[in-house]
Parts: sequence; C-alpha cells; structure tokens
Amino acid sequence: MIYLDSAATTLQKPPSVRRAVVSAMERMASPGRGGHRPAMLAADTAFACREAAAELFHLPDPENVIFTLNATHALNIAIKSLVKPGDTVVVSGYEHNAVTRPLSALGCRIKVARAPLFDREGILAAFDQEITEEVSCVISTHVSNVFGFILPLEEIAGLCRERRIPFILDASQSAGALNVHMDELGCAFIGMPGHKGLYGPQGTGLLLCGEGQTTVTLLEGGTGSLSARQEMPDFLPDRLEAGTHNVPGIAGLLEGLRFVKRRGEENILRWERELTRMAARYLARIPGVTVYAAEALEAQGGVLSFSLENLDCEEVGERLGQRGIAVRAGLHCAPYAHESAGTEVRGTVRASFSDFNTSGEVKLLAQEVSRLAG
Repeated sequence: MIYLDSAATTLQKPPSVRRAVVSAMERMASPGRGGHRPAMLAADTAFACREAAAELFHLPDPENVIFTLNATHALNIAIKSLVKPGDTVVVSGYEHNAVTRPLSALGCRIKVARAPLFDREGILAAFDQEITEEVSCVISTHVSNVFGFILPLEEIAGLCRERRIPFILDASQSAGALNVHMDELGCAFIGMPGHKGLYGPQGTGLLLCGEGQTTVTLLEGGTGSLSARQEMPDFLPDRLEAGTHNVPGIAGLLEGLRFVKRRGEENILRWERELTRMAARYLARIPGVTVYAAEALEAQGGVLSFSLENLDCEEVGERLGQRGIAVRAGLHCAPYAHESAGTEVRGTVRASFSDFNTSGEVKLLAQEVSRLAG
C-alpha cells in the first residue's frame, strides 16, 4: 500500500518506535506506583519523554509537558482551563472540530478570522481586526489539516502578547516539521498529537503548559502523589494525569521525538514540501483536476488537497483505496477550512506526506488519479 494519510496519523514509524513499545510492554509497570524496578524504569522513561519534548519545543520545565490521549484531549484541557461559558473567543478560519466543538459546547461567541486560502497577510489582518476588547482567548491552528496552509504563527502570537490575551496553539500538523518555540511564542498552551509528525503510537498526545497557567482537570483520580487528599494535586504534571499512564505509548513517543531530533525538523519539512510540490505539479496537468497549492513555498506544508470535476471526492478516495493508495476524502473534521476555501459543498481529496514517503509514490498517485479522471 502507498500510504498518503499522515495528516490523520503516520503509519510508517521508525523501527526504534516499534521496539520501544514492545520493550515497555515486557519490562515496564506504572510510573509513580511503586519503588520496584519495573515501576522505576517506567518513571525514568516518562521523564525522559518529557525532557525530550521540552527540549524540542523549548519549555524551561519538563514537568509542564503533560501526556494526553491525543491532540483533542490536550486542546480540551487547554480550552476549558481558559474559556468560560459564554466567553468571546477568536479562532482562525481553518480550525479543526477539536477546537470548535468544545467552544460550541461552552456556548461561546466565536469570532472567526477568515481570509482566502494561502493568504497569510489577509489572515493576519483578520486576526488584527477580530481581537477586540471583549475577547478572552485566541485559538489558532498552525497548519491547516485540509490544505497544509501555514498560518503566520509568530505574528498572531505577537498580537496576543501585545494585547495581553492568552493564546492556545493547535500544533497538530506542525509538531515535528515546523519550529514550535513555546518560550518565544508565549503561548498559554500548545496541544499536539504524538502519533502524527512526532512518529509516536496512536493514543498519545502532548499538552505543553505555559509557566503559571491555571489548569482545569477533565479527570480526577489516582496520581501516586498526595494520596491522603481527596483533591487533585495542584502541581504539574500530576494534576492533569489521573490514572495509569500509557507507558508503551510514551516509550514509543520518546523514540519518535528522538527520531525527529536526529533527522531535524527542517529536513523533514523540506522533504514533505518537495513531495507536496511534486504532487501539485503532476496533478495540475491532469484535465478536470483542481489542485489547492500555494504559490509561496512558506505558505504550505506536507498536505495537499485536490478534487475531480467528474467524480465525488468520497468516490475518488474509495477508488484510490481499492487501487492501494490511502488518502482521505470529505470535510476532514474541519468545516471552517472548507468554508474559507469555498469547498464546503463537495469537500476535497487529501494527500498528506511524511518523511517516509517517496517521489515514486507521488508519481503512482498521479497516474491513478489520471486514470480516474479519464
């Protein structure tokens, strides 16, 4: 199979990730639940993973790295820590439902900073206009999961710092490929999956917490600390990590982080962009195919959407799957993005790349799409 759905989860992992998962299942128990060797080995691995994440994303304190189930879990904690029911919140016009559904559940007034696809100046101007006095929080994706559109993160974060409004970043499509500098951005929280660009197992995610942030618990339970009290600990990471940890997942994520560090984010991004631009060139030559590609290199990462005028997107995705090419079709859990790009009626077919894809796979994708279009 040719796997081109890494915006959902990376399927091909470094071999070290698989080995670490198996080793953890055989050798590790629960961190903080005993002084015996299996528990201590698990605790050491968990802390090493926090340290690796803190180094990659520039957090001063590794204990501000929280293990979550996924990015959605992380973003829910962040949003519910900062946003109260009925608050006014600004989001980009490219947000995932992992952001908009929690806000909707809170009954928030959502102001959307909209701009045409790949218009970085336009979306910055939209944020500038929408961030007004009544706004209590700003939330933005770094990279659109539908189109690979890279938003002007540093400038948006700068607006928030100037106006002293807390900023939550969704780094679901950027962590592991683009520089995410917690210290420089001044984010209140950054949420990300462990199973996409960090090459960890499914069921892993990270929440990066800014210094001094108040956090709301979504779960209460055992932490291995302050066991005589009925209140959750008031310190991180224990406050947000109730119950038994996903130790095999954390061990695999540690190796994924180490792989990204060795390979280099800039090298991963360069290769993903090369594949994206190659796919865009090939697909654009096919009659009846519309490709959503940026002219400026800095505006797009390793995600490319396209559509065929004579076929429904879901049908294209199904037919490509039958021919051994895994893509995703539809609205991709991101209706705001499709509304911004004008694709909300039909959706798109999405090809998304990782460091393990090849130029030969891109050529085969184009060949199969050409057959479908013909």
